[in-house]
Amino acid sequence: MSTPVEELLALLDVEDIDVDLFRGAQPDSARARVYGGQVAAQALVAATRTVGEEYAVHSLHSYFLLPGDYSVPIVYDVERIRDGRSFLTRRVVARQHGRPIYYQTLNFQRPEEGWEHQDAMPQVGRPDDGVDMVELMRRRGAADADALGKEWSAIDVRYLGNTRRGLPPHPEHQAQAQIWIRLKERLPDDPVAHLGTFAYASDISLLGAALAAHPADPSSTMMASLDHTIWFHRPFRADEWWLYDQWSPSASGGRGLSLGRVFTEDGTLVATVAQEGLIRPRR
Repeated sequence: MSTPVEELLALLDVEDIDVDLFRGAQPDSARARVYGGQVAAQALVAATRTVGEEYAVHSLHSYFLLPGDYSVPIVYDVERIRDGRSFLTRRVVARQHGRPIYYQTLNFQRPEEGWEHQDAMPQVGRPDDGVDMVELMRRRGAADADALGKEWSAIDVRYLGNTRRGLPPHPEHQAQAQIWIRLKERLPDDPVAHLGTFAYASDISLLGAALAAHPADPSSTMMASLDHTIWFHRPFRADEWWLYDQWSPSASGGRGLSLGRVFTEDGTLVATVAQEGLIRPRR
Protein backbone atom coordinates (compact mmCIF):
# COMPACT_ATOMS: atom_id res chain seq x y z
CA MET A 1 0.00 0.00 0.00
CA SER A 2 1.36 3.43 -0.93
CA THR A 3 2.04 6.14 1.66
CA PRO A 4 0.41 9.62 1.60
CA VAL A 5 3.66 11.16 0.29
CA GLU A 6 3.86 8.57 -2.49
CA GLU A 7 0.24 9.31 -3.38
CA LEU A 8 0.99 13.06 -3.51
CA LEU A 9 4.00 12.52 -5.78
CA ALA A 10 1.86 10.33 -8.05
CA LEU A 11 -0.84 13.02 -8.12
CA LEU A 12 1.70 15.63 -9.25
CA ASP A 13 3.28 13.32 -11.85
CA VAL A 14 1.21 14.63 -14.76
CA GLU A 15 0.71 12.36 -17.76
CA ASP A 16 2.29 13.33 -21.09
CA ILE A 17 -0.50 12.94 -23.70
CA ASP A 18 0.92 14.98 -26.63
CA VAL A 19 3.59 17.57 -27.40
CA ASP A 20 3.39 20.14 -24.57
CA LEU A 21 0.03 18.69 -23.49
CA PHE A 22 -0.43 16.96 -20.14
CA ARG A 23 -3.19 15.43 -18.04
CA GLY A 24 -3.44 15.70 -14.26
CA ALA A 25 -5.17 13.04 -12.18
CA GLN A 26 -7.59 13.80 -9.35
CA PRO A 27 -7.56 12.52 -5.77
CA ASP A 28 -10.55 10.99 -4.06
CA SER A 29 -12.03 14.01 -2.31
CA ALA A 30 -15.29 15.04 -0.65
CA ARG A 31 -14.65 18.75 -1.28
CA ALA A 32 -16.82 20.75 -3.67
CA ARG A 33 -13.95 22.27 -5.65
CA VAL A 34 -10.38 21.28 -6.46
CA TYR A 35 -7.75 22.49 -3.97
CA GLY A 36 -5.89 25.38 -5.61
CA GLY A 37 -2.45 24.18 -4.56
CA GLN A 38 -3.00 20.99 -6.54
CA VAL A 39 -3.71 22.87 -9.79
CA ALA A 40 -0.74 25.22 -9.27
CA ALA A 41 1.61 22.31 -8.56
CA GLN A 42 0.46 20.18 -11.48
CA ALA A 43 0.81 23.17 -13.84
CA LEU A 44 4.34 23.82 -12.55
CA VAL A 45 5.34 20.18 -13.10
CA ALA A 46 3.87 20.26 -16.62
CA ALA A 47 5.88 23.39 -17.46
CA THR A 48 9.13 21.89 -16.15
CA ARG A 49 8.66 18.93 -18.52
CA THR A 50 9.21 21.36 -21.45
CA VAL A 51 12.56 22.84 -20.31
CA GLY A 52 16.05 21.39 -19.98
CA GLU A 53 17.48 20.32 -16.64
CA GLU A 54 19.99 23.18 -16.80
CA TYR A 55 17.16 25.68 -16.13
CA ALA A 56 15.40 26.23 -12.80
CA VAL A 57 12.07 27.98 -12.22
CA HIS A 58 12.48 31.28 -10.39
CA SER A 59 8.93 32.66 -10.49
CA LEU A 60 5.35 31.77 -11.31
CA HIS A 61 2.30 34.00 -11.55
CA SER A 62 -1.22 32.62 -11.83
CA TYR A 63 -4.96 33.29 -11.82
CA PHE A 64 -7.76 31.00 -10.68
CA LEU A 65 -10.66 31.45 -13.13
CA LEU A 66 -13.23 28.76 -12.32
CA PRO A 67 -13.65 26.17 -9.56
CA GLY A 68 -12.08 22.85 -10.50
CA ASP A 69 -14.20 19.70 -10.79
CA TYR A 70 -12.87 16.60 -9.00
CA SER A 71 -14.90 14.24 -11.20
CA VAL A 72 -12.74 14.68 -14.33
CA PRO A 73 -8.99 15.08 -15.00
CA ILE A 74 -7.41 18.48 -15.70
CA VAL A 75 -5.66 19.04 -19.04
CA TYR A 76 -2.58 21.30 -18.99
CA ASP A 77 -1.59 23.00 -22.26
CA VAL A 78 1.95 24.47 -22.15
CA GLU A 79 2.92 27.30 -24.51
CA ARG A 80 6.61 28.07 -25.13
CA ILE A 81 6.65 31.86 -24.91
CA ARG A 82 10.42 32.44 -24.86
CA ASP A 83 13.57 30.33 -25.18
CA GLY A 84 16.58 32.54 -24.43
CA ARG A 85 20.12 31.73 -23.41
CA SER A 86 19.60 32.80 -19.78
CA PHE A 87 15.81 32.79 -19.36
CA LEU A 88 12.87 30.70 -20.57
CA THR A 89 9.17 31.55 -20.25
CA ARG A 90 6.22 29.18 -20.30
CA ARG A 91 2.48 29.76 -20.08
CA VAL A 92 0.16 26.99 -18.91
CA VAL A 93 -3.61 26.84 -19.40
CA ALA A 94 -5.49 24.33 -17.23
CA ARG A 95 -8.78 23.20 -18.78
CA GLN A 96 -11.82 21.18 -17.78
CA HIS A 97 -15.01 20.66 -19.77
CA GLY A 98 -13.43 22.65 -22.62
CA ARG A 99 -13.01 25.81 -20.52
CA PRO A 100 -9.93 27.40 -18.91
CA ILE A 101 -10.05 27.14 -15.12
CA TYR A 102 -6.51 28.40 -14.34
CA TYR A 103 -3.65 30.28 -16.01
CA GLN A 104 0.01 30.13 -14.94
CA THR A 105 3.05 31.92 -16.36
CA LEU A 106 6.51 30.73 -15.28
CA ASN A 107 10.02 32.04 -15.79
CA PHE A 108 13.06 29.75 -15.74
CA GLN A 109 16.72 30.78 -15.46
CA ARG A 110 20.04 29.12 -16.06
CA PRO A 111 21.72 29.37 -12.58
CA GLU A 112 24.41 32.05 -12.29
CA GLU A 113 26.39 33.91 -9.62
CA GLY A 114 25.28 37.34 -8.38
CA TRP A 115 24.98 39.69 -5.41
CA GLU A 116 23.38 38.21 -2.28
CA HIS A 117 21.22 39.65 0.51
CA GLN A 118 18.05 38.61 2.33
CA ASP A 119 15.65 39.55 5.13
CA ALA A 120 16.38 38.19 8.58
CA MET A 121 14.20 35.37 9.83
CA PRO A 122 11.83 36.50 12.64
CA GLN A 123 12.13 35.10 16.14
CA VAL A 124 9.51 32.36 16.36
CA GLY A 125 8.68 29.17 18.22
CA ARG A 126 9.96 25.81 17.05
CA PRO A 127 7.80 23.35 15.06
CA ASP A 128 7.14 21.35 18.24
CA ASP A 129 5.60 24.51 19.74
CA GLY A 130 2.91 24.57 17.05
CA VAL A 131 -0.52 22.95 16.89
CA ASP A 132 -1.56 20.52 14.15
CA MET A 133 -3.31 22.72 11.58
CA VAL A 134 -6.09 20.29 10.64
CA GLU A 135 -6.87 19.52 14.27
CA LEU A 136 -7.12 23.26 14.93
CA MET A 137 -9.55 23.60 12.01
CA ARG A 138 -11.68 20.81 13.47
CA ARG A 139 -11.79 22.57 16.85
CA ARG A 140 -12.91 25.80 15.18
CA GLY A 141 -15.69 24.05 13.33
CA ALA A 142 -14.37 24.28 9.76
CA ALA A 143 -16.82 22.35 7.60
CA ASP A 144 -14.17 20.88 5.29
CA ALA A 145 -11.53 20.12 7.93
CA ASP A 146 -11.81 16.35 7.53
CA ALA A 147 -11.70 16.54 3.72
CA LEU A 148 -8.68 18.84 3.79
CA GLY A 149 -7.03 16.62 6.39
CA LYS A 150 -7.31 13.74 3.94
CA GLU A 151 -5.88 15.77 1.05
CA TRP A 152 -3.07 17.20 3.20
CA SER A 153 -2.22 13.85 4.81
CA ALA A 154 1.29 13.93 3.29
CA ILE A 155 2.07 17.30 4.89
CA ASP A 156 2.96 18.14 8.49
CA VAL A 157 1.58 21.61 9.32
CA ARG A 158 2.24 23.17 12.75
CA TYR A 159 0.32 26.38 13.45
CA LEU A 160 2.12 28.85 15.73
CA GLY A 161 -0.64 31.47 15.88
CA ASN A 162 -1.97 34.67 14.38
CA THR A 163 -2.58 38.26 15.40
CA ARG A 164 -5.72 37.45 17.39
CA ARG A 165 -4.52 34.12 18.82
CA GLY A 166 -1.01 33.42 20.01
CA LEU A 167 1.22 36.03 18.33
CA PRO A 168 2.23 39.29 20.01
CA PRO A 169 1.20 42.58 18.34
CA HIS A 170 3.47 43.57 15.46
CA PRO A 171 4.32 47.28 15.00
CA GLU A 172 3.93 47.07 11.20
CA HIS A 173 1.51 44.22 10.47
CA GLN A 174 -2.12 44.34 11.64
CA ALA A 175 -2.84 40.85 10.33
CA GLN A 176 -0.19 38.15 10.71
CA ALA A 177 0.09 34.35 10.96
CA GLN A 178 3.00 31.89 11.25
CA ILE A 179 3.21 28.15 10.57
CA TRP A 180 5.87 25.49 10.10
CA ILE A 181 5.44 23.02 7.22
CA ARG A 182 7.26 19.98 5.83
CA LEU A 183 6.48 16.77 3.96
CA LYS A 184 6.06 13.89 6.40
CA GLU A 185 8.43 11.54 4.55
CA ARG A 186 11.73 11.90 2.73
CA LEU A 187 11.36 12.95 -0.90
CA PRO A 188 13.57 11.92 -3.83
CA ASP A 189 16.46 14.27 -4.59
CA ASP A 190 14.78 15.34 -7.85
CA PRO A 191 14.33 19.16 -7.58
CA VAL A 192 10.95 18.97 -9.32
CA ALA A 193 9.60 16.80 -6.49
CA HIS A 194 10.49 19.54 -4.00
CA LEU A 195 9.22 22.40 -6.18
CA GLY A 196 5.95 20.63 -6.91
CA THR A 197 5.18 19.61 -3.34
CA PHE A 198 6.15 23.07 -2.09
CA ALA A 199 3.82 24.73 -4.62
CA TYR A 200 1.10 22.34 -3.45
CA ALA A 201 1.66 23.26 0.21
CA SER A 202 2.11 27.00 -0.42
CA ASP A 203 -1.68 27.44 -0.74
CA ILE A 204 -2.23 26.19 2.82
CA SER A 205 -3.63 28.93 5.10
CA LEU A 206 -2.08 31.88 3.22
CA LEU A 207 -5.38 33.62 2.54
CA GLY A 208 -6.34 33.06 6.16
CA ALA A 209 -3.73 35.64 7.18
CA ALA A 210 -6.05 38.29 5.71
CA LEU A 211 -8.66 37.37 8.34
CA ALA A 212 -6.22 37.35 11.26
CA ALA A 213 -7.10 40.90 12.33
CA HIS A 214 -10.87 40.37 12.21
CA PRO A 215 -13.40 38.47 14.37
CA ALA A 216 -14.45 36.43 11.36
CA ASP A 217 -15.67 32.85 11.70
CA PRO A 218 -14.13 30.77 8.88
CA SER A 219 -17.25 28.58 8.77
CA SER A 220 -19.40 31.63 7.91
CA THR A 221 -16.88 33.27 5.56
CA MET A 222 -16.66 32.71 1.82
CA MET A 223 -12.98 32.36 0.85
CA ALA A 224 -11.57 31.68 -2.62
CA SER A 225 -8.14 32.26 -4.12
CA LEU A 226 -8.09 34.68 -7.04
CA ASP A 227 -4.39 34.58 -7.87
CA HIS A 228 -1.17 33.02 -6.61
CA THR A 229 2.47 34.03 -7.11
CA ILE A 230 5.72 32.40 -5.99
CA TRP A 231 9.27 33.72 -6.31
CA PHE A 232 11.88 31.01 -5.74
CA HIS A 233 15.08 32.57 -4.34
CA ARG A 234 17.25 29.60 -3.38
CA PRO A 235 17.06 25.79 -3.60
CA PHE A 236 15.70 23.94 -0.55
CA ARG A 237 14.09 20.68 0.49
CA ALA A 238 10.33 20.58 1.01
CA ASP A 239 10.74 17.55 3.32
CA GLU A 240 12.61 19.63 5.92
CA TRP A 241 10.87 22.20 8.12
CA TRP A 242 10.23 25.60 6.58
CA LEU A 243 8.64 28.59 8.27
CA TYR A 244 5.73 30.25 6.50
CA ASP A 245 5.81 33.82 7.86
CA GLN A 246 2.55 35.33 6.61
CA TRP A 247 0.98 38.77 6.82
CA SER A 248 -1.76 40.74 5.10
CA PRO A 249 -0.98 44.37 4.20
CA SER A 250 -4.56 45.13 3.09
CA ALA A 251 -8.14 43.92 3.01
CA SER A 252 -10.88 45.89 1.24
CA GLY A 253 -13.76 45.50 -1.17
CA GLY A 254 -14.34 41.86 -0.22
CA ARG A 255 -10.74 40.94 -1.09
CA GLY A 256 -7.68 40.26 1.05
CA LEU A 257 -4.01 40.31 0.04
CA SER A 258 -1.60 38.00 1.85
CA LEU A 259 2.18 37.76 1.57
CA GLY A 260 4.44 35.03 2.89
CA ARG A 261 8.18 34.67 3.41
CA VAL A 262 9.54 31.13 3.48
CA PHE A 263 12.58 30.40 5.66
CA THR A 264 14.42 27.14 6.31
CA GLU A 265 15.26 26.28 9.92
CA ASP A 266 18.73 27.80 9.59
CA GLY A 267 17.21 31.18 8.64
CA THR A 268 17.75 31.06 4.86
CA LEU A 269 15.06 32.91 2.88
CA VAL A 270 14.16 30.51 0.06
CA ALA A 271 10.88 31.83 -1.38
CA THR A 272 8.30 34.60 -1.25
CA VAL A 273 4.61 33.97 -1.93
CA ALA A 274 1.71 36.35 -2.61
CA GLN A 275 -2.00 35.67 -2.93
CA GLU A 276 -5.14 37.75 -3.23
CA GLY A 277 -8.48 36.17 -2.58
CA LEU A 278 -12.15 36.67 -1.96
CA ILE A 279 -13.01 37.05 1.75
CA ARG A 280 -16.67 37.86 2.27
CA PRO A 281 -19.33 36.91 4.85
CA ARG A 282 -21.65 34.23 3.48
CA ARG A 283 -24.93 35.75 2.39
